[in-house]
Amino acid sequence: MQRSFVRAFSSSARAASHVGSTPIAYPESVSFAQGNGILTVKGPKGSTNVPLAPFVNFTSRPHAPKISPDAASSSTTPPPHPNELVITVEDPTVKQQRATWGLSRSLIANAVTGLTDGFAIPLRLVGVGYRAWMDKDPQPAPGMTGQRIALKLGYAHEVYVPIPEGITAATPIPTKIVLRGTDKQQIGQLAAQIRAWRKPEPYKGKGVFVGNETIKLKDVKKK
Repeated sequence: MQRSFVRAFSSSARAASHVGSTPIAYPESVSFAQGNGILTVKGPKGSTNVPLAPFVNFTSRPHAPKISPDAASSSTTPPPHPNELVITVEDPTVKQQRATWGLSRSLIANAVTGLTDGFAIPLRLVGVGYRAWMDKDPQPAPGMTGQRIALKLGYAHEVYVPIPEGITAATPIPTKIVLRGTDKQQIGQLAAQIRAWRKPEPYKGKGVFVGNETIKLKDVKKK
């Protein structure tokens, strides 16, 4: 049974320089519930669970953005994210708690972003004859969408990459793939899986590039 996500946070856990202490702003469309060491985050695009260590605490409060004196004297619109979540730990001087603090904050922030705006990762295919297109998977495995990405990457055969549930893929042009979803880690893993079929090489600059990835070309050694 889940209970309210609001928990008192320890005053001893204040360390403004730590990434974990940075509040997470979130809109009214996002809600939280905690139970059995799990934080359930719900938003317009679905829900996800974030594991929490027993020494991690959190509370919600109204978001108070910094306003300059000039801006304060004029009429302003309400902030887009009226609330913020504050993450703390019981003892930030303990190395394990400090590390978990930042990780927990990152996981929760990614969940909020994924369930409101979503994540997108583009991939570029660089190489003569390299191209990609969407294809129907004739024998989808459990947990897969039934769609797959078909690729020509210079091999004698085509490469097929199944699309897991929770991710959508598109090929707006033959040399570009766009992956979208709510789970940043899941999308990143699929992008890495596709990239592994033809990693960028430094001599001709061919390969599968993820996001803004670039590679420094090397000179070919002449005998």
